[in-house]
Order: sequence, then C-alpha cells, then structure tokens
Amino acid sequence: MQNPLTFRQVATLWREDKHKYVKRSTMSAYSLILQNHLLPYFADATAITEEQVQKFAIEKLDKGLSQKSVKDILIVLKMIFRFGVKSGNFTHQDWEVKFPTDHSNRELSVLTVDNQRKLMKHLTDNFTFRNLGILICLHTGMRIGEICALKWSDINLSAATISVNKTLERIYISDATPAKTEIVISSPKTTNSRREIPIGKGLLKILRPIMAVVNSDFYVITNEAKPTEPRTYCNYYKHLMESLNLPAMKFHGLRHSFATRCIESMCDYKTVSVILGHSNIATTLNLYVHPNMEQKKKCIDKMLRSL
Repeated sequence: MQNPLTFRQVATLWREDKHKYVKRSTMSAYSLILQNHLLPYFADATAITEEQVQKFAIEKLDKGLSQKSVKDILIVLKMIFRFGVKSGNFTHQDWEVKFPTDHSNRELSVLTVDNQRKLMKHLTDNFTFRNLGILICLHTGMRIGEICALKWSDINLSAATISVNKTLERIYISDATPAKTEIVISSPKTTNSRREIPIGKGLLKILRPIMAVVNSDFYVITNEAKPTEPRTYCNYYKHLMESLNLPAMKFHGLRHSFATRCIESMCDYKTVSVILGHSNIATTLNLYVHPNMEQKKKCIDKMLRSL
C-alpha cells in the first residue's frame, strides 16, 4: 500500500492547483502563511485532528497574534485540508475551533476629533504630494495600497469623484530562487473594493488648481511616473505623526478615523459601507457601530413616543 502523503506534499499540490485561480498577491499571502505558520507545525502530518488544530490556534494566540490573524491562517489550513480530502489523501473531518474570551477583538485605533483637526490643518497648510495622500485618505477612507496606486487620471473633477480601481503592494515570490519580493499593481481583491468615492468641497478646492498642471499619468503621492510602496509611505506617515506630537497609530487608523467620523455624523451605515468598499454591511457594523448607553436610551424613548 502506498504511503499517505504528508501535509507538506498535499500543500505543494494544492499550491500548484490554486495559483491558476487566484491573484498573485493572494497566492503570495497564502504562501507566507504556509511558510511561517502551517508548515513548521503540520509539515510531516498525514492526518490532522480537531484537537491538533485547537492546540495550534491557542499557541498562535499566546504568541501575540490577533484572532483575525489566526482565523486567516485557519482558512488556508482548511482549504489545503479540503483539497487533501478531495484528492483522497486526508480523511474528512469537521473542525470547530473555539477562541478564548480573553482574546477578544482589540479596540480600533482612531484619531480624536481634535487630533484629526490638527493633522488635517497641518496637511492643508504644508502642501506636499505625500501630505496630499494622507489628506485624501482622511477625506475618503481609502486603503494605503489604493492611495499608493492612485493616479491623477483616477480623479474626475467634473464629476467630483475618485475612482478606486487598483491597489499596490509588495508581494512574496516563493517560486523564485532565492525567494524574493516585488511590487505589483493589480485590481482590488473584491468587486466591492472597486468603487467611486465622492470628493468633498474642501478637498476639491485643493485638487482643482493642482490638476491643471500635473501629468494625468503620474501617481498622486509621488507626482512621478514611478509610485512609492506602502512600507515607504508608512515610514513617512510615522515620522510625520511624531513631528506633530500626535499619538502613534498605524496608517490604517486613518481609514478607521474616517469611518468613525462618518458614523458619528449619523451617515447611514449602508452608504459608509459602500464608500469604504466593504464586501458587506456586516463588516461595517461590526467594526464601527457600537451604540453607547445614551444612544440606547434615546432609541427606546423614540420607540415609546411612536406608540
């Protein structure tokens, strides 16, 4: 009888099959998860039990990974396992991984209103193309990869919209020898991420004179034919925040701040979800909509007055 394939062997076959159907950036993310997390733990396994997966998840949480990161890793593990079941190398099992309550989601990093005003004033008063990119993010909630890939041609002044139709990222090329990384510009991962975002009057006033003189095929935050990558832009943003004595916060916190201000301004949740490019409104609700006790009381009072 032929020896059963190991997880490493099944994963290799899965990668060869999977790369035909997904974007390079997605395959790169899968490869990193395999290399950094799954293979060191399951490489020689010829069977994987729920107990093993549960132990693996807890160990990853204890090492400081977030629940979301662990869940993303488990998604890849399940895809490989299902491939192994379908090809007859693994025996079908249903895993139900439980997460401890003390590993609940961390609070989002969001600028206070005063700090956001301070940052926006500095960006407006001290124009550079890199500062403009941060200002656009605060006005639109765009992701850093979308900002880095943004060209002047994506901005339509007559319609007062920004077209989000591509993203820039550095991906890991595992097939190269030796392994390397490279910058790729590709379409957004989901259909919802391709979107038109309205430009507010304040931002429109800043953009109008600039767009009269720039090359439409240049990238916005470099104003050159060559873009900058997210890691480099993050470093610039980090130093800017330090120079303004603003709290240390990841670049993605600008997107969170935009969404939070929208919710605080009583924008309807569906509209906010579409502007952000979320795949469904549940993502927006889970991230940003957390009514306080005062809002709950007002809701009940409003309901009772309607009776």
